[in-house]
Amino acid sequence: MDVILLQRVEKLGQMGEVVKVKPGFARNYLLPQKKALRATESNRARFEQQRAQLEATNLERRRDAEALSSRFENLTVVLVRQAGEGGQLYGSVSARDIADAVTANGLTIERSQILMDRPIKTLGLHPVRVALHPEVIVSITANVAKSEEEAEAQLSEGQASAEEPADEEAATEVFEATAAGEETT
Repeated sequence: MDVILLQRVEKLGQMGEVVKVKPGFARNYLLPQKKALRATESNRARFEQQRAQLEATNLERRRDAEALSSRFENLTVVLVRQAGEGGQLYGSVSARDIADAVTANGLTIERSQILMDRPIKTLGLHPVRVALHPEVIVSITANVAKSEEEAEAQLSEGQASAEEPADEEAATEVFEATAAGEETT
């Protein structure tokens, strides 16, 4: 099925492009979300008449999203969850949980703006992508911990490891020494 995109759709195309998609994807997602129109002659003519207005609206929304993106820079949300000894969560952290945590920090986003391939099921620091606009995607950090104190410790460890890259040669030597049964100091 051919559709005309009304906005940029990731991994599909830019606004105004005519793309071929599976009928179910168009029927169940693109058309109801008003991200595309069927590519009929009348819709193509209507799109060309409204193209300047749609592009101007899109540009304005993009500018607003870019201005807002600076507030999301280096944002870390803390999510306290119960977990087993191995760091496996008893539940999982979903897009809804992250959206609620970001909203609690004073920034409003929708659950649909959180781009996650799968839910988070382990403790630790996890990068999460947030689509403020189809063309403006920022990254925030979800700090999943058993308690607030553990979250602070994880955050300080994560910042220290990001500042100091690990010396791979030293790590390899320690691993080889322990595998040989030698003691390391």
